[in-house]
Amino acid sequence: MRIHRAVRIWAVAVTGALVLAGCSGAGETPSGGSGNQPADSAPGVTDDTVVLGSHQPLTGPAAPGYSKISVAAQAMYRYINDNGGVNGRKIEYKVEDDAYNPTKTVEVVKKLVLEEQVFALVGGLGTPTHSKVLDYLNQEGVPDLLVSSGALMWDQPQKYPMTFGYQVDYLREGKIMGKYVKDSFAGKKVGLFFQGDDVGRDTQAGLDQFIKDQVVTRQPYDPANTDVTPQLLALKSSGAEVVVCACIPSFMALTLLTAAKIGFKPQFVSSSIGADPATLTALLQDFAKRSGATVSPDQLLAGFVGAGYLPRAALTDDPWVKFFKEIHDKYIPTEAFTDTLIFGMAQAYSVGQILKAAGRDLTRRKVVETLETTQLKGPGLVPFAYSKESHSGYTGAYLVRNNGNGTSSVVQQPMVTDRESGEVKPAGGDRVNPDQTGLLDK
Repeated sequence: MRIHRAVRIWAVAVTGALVLAGCSGAGETPSGGSGNQPADSAPGVTDDTVVLGSHQPLTGPAAPGYSKISVAAQAMYRYINDNGGVNGRKIEYKVEDDAYNPTKTVEVVKKLVLEEQVFALVGGLGTPTHSKVLDYLNQEGVPDLLVSSGALMWDQPQKYPMTFGYQVDYLREGKIMGKYVKDSFAGKKVGLFFQGDDVGRDTQAGLDQFIKDQVVTRQPYDPANTDVTPQLLALKSSGAEVVVCACIPSFMALTLLTAAKIGFKPQFVSSSIGADPATLTALLQDFAKRSGATVSPDQLLAGFVGAGYLPRAALTDDPWVKFFKEIHDKYIPTEAFTDTLIFGMAQAYSVGQILKAAGRDLTRRKVVETLETTQLKGPGLVPFAYSKESHSGYTGAYLVRNNGNGTSSVVQQPMVTDRESGEVKPAGGDRVNPDQTGLLDK
């Protein structure tokens, strides 16, 4: 396989875009923030409409795969609207492209708030991007719902009362991956490869509760530098037999390519942010196509273990996957039906549940209070953590091995844990079906 040439040419092609996106760390927390509760106001709400907004990477280095999240969300909102809306209101969903550039994020979010007069921001994607508007949204009293990032900063109810996370946070996920590695690869040398910001720091904090004594090297990457060869060579020379990654999809794909180039064949374990096999397959194919190289994504992904907390597209018998597939087939049939598409639909469905529970008398304050006091049930295989004391999202994850032939196998059932030193335990509990949530009940 002419992988070396593929990596080199792809790195030149995307370095410029990544430099723009990597100007600030993904975990950089803005200072300030008033923490004031919002007035009982409802911009963006009419008798028959509620306007929601989001910033998404429709272009730029995070666009592969992630650009489809808003496409999937829009399909879900269309489905809800076609079935009567929520409490008599149709959802109007406005998406702005920030190209995964924090400076652009500030610009487009202010446009959504000041010009578009959105009622709430939903599913804003990315830690380096969303961290730049965290103070602003809370100062303006705009509900900041279901942030698409696992950073711990979203879970600060006293400082950021308007902000709620969505995906499992990196610390919890790190603990769950750490327990899996300890149980499955006892005594094996472990290398860590991670984004050099909150993504990596929080993930390591969780991993270290279980496998600190097994770790032989820790290698960070800078999103502005696409050459990860030095880190992969260091991982190889350390004798690491298992490599745990906390990488965005582009860097997870680049890691797999570079490992193959240098003849490094560890067991890879990935956090959920870089674990969607369909997204990785597309990236590997794209990198190869750009350089004229020949690679086999199935071979590169064989044995790859990734985390998740939503049902996978491959689970065709799952009632939620069936539901999402029906919506996909009706509204966006030309899109590939992937785990990333499921993320967008599931997140939008949860937004609908929040609006439903808030009732017809809709205000910004009421939405926040509703999310703090309502137990959302639905697509996820683990529960949410929402309460007055916690604005964290999903509380756990499962782990799946890619078999390299288009199939996968669960290697660790859904587990839950806390952000401290509590145990990692089976998720348990009942999981409702789509027709049991009451979202579209009249």
